Amino acid sequence: MQNPMKMLKQVQQMQAKMAKVQEELESERIEAGAGGGAVKAVVSGSQKLISVTVDPEVAADVEMLQDLVVAAVNEAMDRSRQVAAERMGALTAGLGLPPGLL
Repeated sequence: MQNPMKMLKQVQQMQAKMAKVQEELESERIEAGAGGGAVKAVVSGSQKLISVTVDPEVAADVEMLQDLVVAAVNEAMDRSRQVAAERMGALTAGLGLPPGLL
């Protein structure tokens, strides 16, 4: 069995690294568009919606606009989750944890 103090120190280092990655993700900006760029959504790396930009030409068709906003936001969120998973995965790669645990 490993030295408990050494293991505790490793856990504390991992927590500090995870906190740093989470802080970096908070300031990360991920953009996605729909309708050939008619609607753009920007989200943070922590999956918070930052902004939605709409081309005025598509604003007249409300149903299409709603669909494009949903598509752009969903794509941006998916990309944000992927970025977060990659960053956390790189951090936890050597721990031998099951995928998706963190």
